[in-house]
Amino acid sequence: MGRVSDDVDEKKGYDDAQSPAQEHFSSELAEAAIVAEGEDKNTWFVWLLVLCTSISGLLFGYDTGVISGALVTIGGDLGPAELSSGQKELITSATTLGALLGALVAGMLSDFLGRRYVLALADAIFIGGAIGQAVCHTVWSMIGGRFLIGWGVGIASCVAPVYIQELSPTRLRGRMVVLNVVAITGGQVIAYGIDAAFESTAGGWRWMVGLGAVPAGLQFIFLFFLPESPRILLRRGNVEAARAVMAKVYSKATPEQVDLKVKALSAAVQHSIEIANTTTLFERIKRILMVPANRRALIISCGLQAQQQLSGFNTLMYYSATLFKSIGFDQPTAVGLIVSGTNFIFTLFALKYIDIIGRRKIMIWSAPGMVIGLTLASIAFHYLTLKTNGDLIDGTDYSTAWSAIVLLSMIFYVASYATGLGNVPWQQGELFSLDVRGIGTSFATTTNWAMNLLIGSTYLSLIDRISAAGAFGFYAGLCLLGWLFDLFCFPETAGLSLEDAQLIFQDGFGIRESERLRKERLALANGHSAVGAEKA
Repeated sequence: MGRVSDDVDEKKGYDDAQSPAQEHFSSELAEAAIVAEGEDKNTWFVWLLVLCTSISGLLFGYDTGVISGALVTIGGDLGPAELSSGQKELITSATTLGALLGALVAGMLSDFLGRRYVLALADAIFIGGAIGQAVCHTVWSMIGGRFLIGWGVGIASCVAPVYIQELSPTRLRGRMVVLNVVAITGGQVIAYGIDAAFESTAGGWRWMVGLGAVPAGLQFIFLFFLPESPRILLRRGNVEAARAVMAKVYSKATPEQVDLKVKALSAAVQHSIEIANTTTLFERIKRILMVPANRRALIISCGLQAQQQLSGFNTLMYYSATLFKSIGFDQPTAVGLIVSGTNFIFTLFALKYIDIIGRRKIMIWSAPGMVIGLTLASIAFHYLTLKTNGDLIDGTDYSTAWSAIVLLSMIFYVASYATGLGNVPWQQGELFSLDVRGIGTSFATTTNWAMNLLIGSTYLSLIDRISAAGAFGFYAGLCLLGWLFDLFCFPETAGLSLEDAQLIFQDGFGIRESERLRKERLALANGHSAVGAEKA
């Protein structure tokens, strides 16, 4: 039988005059306190589900990374003899604009249609966008193809992490979401590898962008065999289907423990159903802004997503080949592959330790590394471009020593980014209660893409105005501000249930409260494990 902590028993002793909100908190605490056998171990079902869902992450990474190599190989295939900086920015930022719009509607659409169907919609968009890019012959048709594929990227980046979170055991939820981020970085590595493979092929860029249709088609097929989120099933009143899914997620649990999990989850879901049935979409949007606990969750999730993009990382993904070509590397796409490979490797570190170390500690420890890396890059760019008055000019014989320092500083920066900021913001679904989770994740992901659009569309212009040294120094300052935000506002969510958000944010940003709750949950789980060992 699942064990429930003493404070739950005390809550059950309250009189029947509890408010709906109090009843909601009681049910949330009860769900978090139920410990099932083997919930600290993943089943083949969860692994398979997460791997299939993470194809969305791979597509996200591939379609944002592939454009770096494509931009330096398009040549005159789209009309002009050479793409201008403005045309490159338009092609790049079109994806980001599409992603911004896709993310804005994705969460709310997934609340209505279900997580699985919305992911299938994203796959259809990925396929259409990839084929559209591969056959285009003008700059504006390329921009249109990138804009379309951006919708798929935005939808997938919003819904895939939520779907994974809602189908993962509580104690392993962080690393399962990081697996999606691993897929994003893996997609970027694959994109750079394919860019390098087709770099010398006539019209090779068409293969680069067109091959993105293949994984999208595979995931579209896989989605026919994946279940819907149990929270969505319960909202539809399909208790038996939800129980069947929970039984697969907690396959080592006893039937009684699964029943307790489903009953407690049903109570929390019922609260969200009552809100959905008695409020309009506008009122629910107002609720996330006006209810203090929801507003604090929104500030943190949007703040983390803004921090991720304002760090300047995606400028490397979009323009790394262009940048390394400017400072004298003969094979800029291959050098870009080193950077994306670093991102992939250090994301694996986060996959291993994010649930052990915790989200907050990883962020606080890794952010200073980003500041150091960007500051070193700024200094290196300053001395590298002294003879060209701070400008990066193709064909200039730059110092190989300073060029090497630029590369090393980028690797150090990317390693720090991948360890923390590259994956922690995508844990955003943990911060919201179910009744506003779709809206909250939509707003947060939209913030990500809005900042991405700002950075991606101004990067080349920023370098032209204040030089590469100034641009990377500016990004270093933004990373420092982000670290201060993490220090004072970001609570720990590792080891807490998805329904704990309202408890954390009741009286502030919940840094101390989250640590208290986490210790309580951990002690309860360890106590349960000890009892199980004694019985064995």
